[in-house]
Amino acid sequence: MRDLNAQPHVRFNPLRGEWILVSPHRNQRPWQGQVEAVPDETIPSHDPDCYLCPRSSRAGGFVNPDYRSTFVFDNDFPALLPSVQPAEQTAGALLVARTEPGICRVVCFSPRHDLTLARLDRHALRGVVDVWVDELTRIGAEPAIGYVEIFENRGPAMGASNPHPHGQIWATATVPNEPRREQEALIAHRAGHGTCLLCDYVAMELTRGERIVCANDTFVALVPFWAVWPFETLVLPRRHIAGLDGLTIGERDGVADILKRVTTRYDNLFETSFPYSMGFHQRPCDGHPHDEWHLHAHFYPPLLRSATVRKFMVGFEMLGSPQRDMTAEDAAARLRVMSEEHYRERQALSS
Repeated sequence: MRDLNAQPHVRFNPLRGEWILVSPHRNQRPWQGQVEAVPDETIPSHDPDCYLCPRSSRAGGFVNPDYRSTFVFDNDFPALLPSVQPAEQTAGALLVARTEPGICRVVCFSPRHDLTLARLDRHALRGVVDVWVDELTRIGAEPAIGYVEIFENRGPAMGASNPHPHGQIWATATVPNEPRREQEALIAHRAGHGTCLLCDYVAMELTRGERIVCANDTFVALVPFWAVWPFETLVLPRRHIAGLDGLTIGERDGVADILKRVTTRYDNLFETSFPYSMGFHQRPCDGHPHDEWHLHAHFYPPLLRSATVRKFMVGFEMLGSPQRDMTAEDAAARLRVMSEEHYRERQALSS
């Protein structure tokens, strides 16, 4: 096991309690699979046909205000409804269903149609962080809400239906599968070791340094040892914080800074508007402190070796275990050497 970059092996993900197969020798195989078209990046700063732009019409006759920074509204086509009444239907132990009330909100990051998190300035991105905190605090106080998931799907490759910079907030009555599984792991680690799993992990990664992508005084971005997606990253606060609403002023600045630096590196890697799904995991909103929780954000990007070659979860990954060809150390090294000046800004200066 001296050289994990040269031989197939499995790595354990303590947050999910599962093993990931890593096959670094497969990086040499020729690619004759599907090649995607590079997305057209000639996007106007305002699109009157975009339902997220200022002054545009949305479903139901709503007209967006002439907003100048962020804009938040109830999703016109929500996956969850707050008015659903509690009910359950069962047929023995095998057919079980229950109603799930909830709230779905849309967060427009900027009035500019052509920007992304990577291309927002830090002041604007900090405004997005403040909105996330405010929405978490307000929605999490609703008696029927047990969990608030804040996330962004970036790019058509991740199913984003609109290029306008925006994210979503889905608040549910119960804790969804992924954070629930992580919560169980965090509780078990605290019970067994008396410490926080992610505090221990951040400290270990900072000491080793080989999977760190970038860091500041309050936050760290790294490729987790157990990463599945080719350039997956984990963003964590250095301090033990259970949720976004526990961030200090300096930590809000810190998470805005680290998100800009990570997403800029992503775009620079293949000189494209890099697609990903990103979301925060944090404590439930049930009135309990949940000291076991350590706030963190996951980035799951699908690009494998260029802007035209994507990673799909198929075959063994659907039927057996997750698998990846690139080691976490290799992915971190490639991201770490990327410039923090966005490639489009460099192109603008040289033209």
